[in-house]
Amino acid sequence: MDIIRTREFIKQTKKIKDKETKKRLFNQLKEIIENPERGDFLSYEKGIRRVYVPPFRLLYAYKDKKLYFLDFNHRDKVYKKRRK
Repeated sequence: MDIIRTREFIKQTKKIKDKETKKRLFNQLKEIIENPERGDFLSYEKGIRRVYVPPFRLLYAYKDKKLYFLDFNHRDKVYKKRRK
């Protein structure tokens, strides 16, 4: 399985300073890689899934044996960006 990280995902994850948040994110990423179908689908955008990493949301997609990590941000910001 190929894992692709978008520029937005990389940019947002580099901003994380809290070690506990980094640890929770890393654990969620491992779980998603093991089981890419674990997240809930977004209601307004087909094929994109979300996972809650308190207090953030992680958006990703799984298509054709490729896992795309799309965005990681606060709830209000991550959904506003996707709707534009």
